Amino acid sequence: METELKSLRIDRTARRPRQSKPRGKVIALALLAVLVAAASLFAFKKLNAATPVHTIQVQAPVSAADAGQETILTATGYIIAAHKIEVASKVNGRVASISVDKGDKVEAGQVLVRLEDDEYRAQVVQQQGALTNLEAKLAEDLNGSRPEEIARAKADVEQARADLSDSKATLDRTKQLVSDGVLSKQALDDAQAKYDADVAKVASLQRTSDLAVLGPRKEEIDQVRGQIEQVRGQLAYAQTQLDNTVIKAPVTGTILDRNVEKGEFITTGFVGDKGAKGYIVTMADLNDLQVELDISQNDFPKLGPNQKGIITTDAYPDRKYQGVIEQVSPEADRAKATVQVKVRVQNPDNYLRPDMNATVAFYNDAKPGTADSARPAIVIPANAMRNGSVYIVSDGRAQKRSVTVGGNVEKGVRVVSGLTGGEELIVDPPDGLKDGQRVEAKSQS
Repeated sequence: METELKSLRIDRTARRPRQSKPRGKVIALALLAVLVAAASLFAFKKLNAATPVHTIQVQAPVSAADAGQETILTATGYIIAAHKIEVASKVNGRVASISVDKGDKVEAGQVLVRLEDDEYRAQVVQQQGALTNLEAKLAEDLNGSRPEEIARAKADVEQARADLSDSKATLDRTKQLVSDGVLSKQALDDAQAKYDADVAKVASLQRTSDLAVLGPRKEEIDQVRGQIEQVRGQLAYAQTQLDNTVIKAPVTGTILDRNVEKGEFITTGFVGDKGAKGYIVTMADLNDLQVELDISQNDFPKLGPNQKGIITTDAYPDRKYQGVIEQVSPEADRAKATVQVKVRVQNPDNYLRPDMNATVAFYNDAKPGTADSARPAIVIPANAMRNGSVYIVSDGRAQKRSVTVGGNVEKGVRVVSGLTGGEELIVDPPDGLKDGQRVEAKSQS
């Protein structure tokens, strides 16, 4: 037992392998503490670092006239042609040729389309022939009968009178013979009938001779003249129809759309998508443009007659055009509660196109010598405003200041109160800028 008990003794000189674990954990915790401290220091420096901003010095108050026009209302609409023309044909026909295309500039009177004109030319020739015939008839009536015709009429009268004398002699002999009982009563009737016929013939030929000498009656001449005027009107109409087969530009302008092709039939009575066409081309004078606006009834009182404005487009925002109200609708739109206003573009150019989006900033002119022109005003850039406030730099920190604005002007925003001039103003403040935050100002010219 003693030997066995001795064998159960613990050898305390043997190294325990798990003694190193607590030391590694301490080292890991120490490294983690260093990282946390470094991150905290970085975050502290980041949070307390000065935010770079751009600043300008607020100028001293200036007169309203020097500040520029004050915008009283801004509205959006569309560019339209003041006079858009749908060119149509006055006659029916098939297109023989078309000499313009979309986008072409044309002068007034320039040929756009020619129609086939065979039928219209034939009508002109027909009326010209009828007119020539009637003019010849009038000349004949005015000149009267020729000498040869008068001489012939007189000869016919003399011949008839000779026949009448012969009939008279025959009638006298017959009467005697009938009285003597040589001839029958029938022979006397025949001789009397022959004599009466010759008397009537002489009278008829005498009247014809007299008419040949006198010539046509005035009423007959007037009748022929009336027929001539009628045919001249028909000829003029036929010529007009022929001329209308050549369709010309009514005004100087630009072709906005071409609706027909060679060989298509054009009609004046109806327009069909797959049948005959009614309109030839659509054109407009692009030097006469307007901006069509729908002004809210609440804003409408701000505008006056001949109100001026600055026009810009979404396509070319850097290009500005002068505008003035040219037309105001006499009635309002009940459904939209708006009034339609048209602003004439005073200086259009080739950049403007119909149906472009456009914005009009209406402004008031501050004329020299008026009370408005003498009123001082501080003008700051529009991008310095943030929800009715601005930020200035004071002792290296951003200071928020509320201001009262009087409206937009040509050079920015007019400030009525809140600034006195000379302040270091932050323009385009960064998102999240707070009152009292450290900033690093960079002056902007």
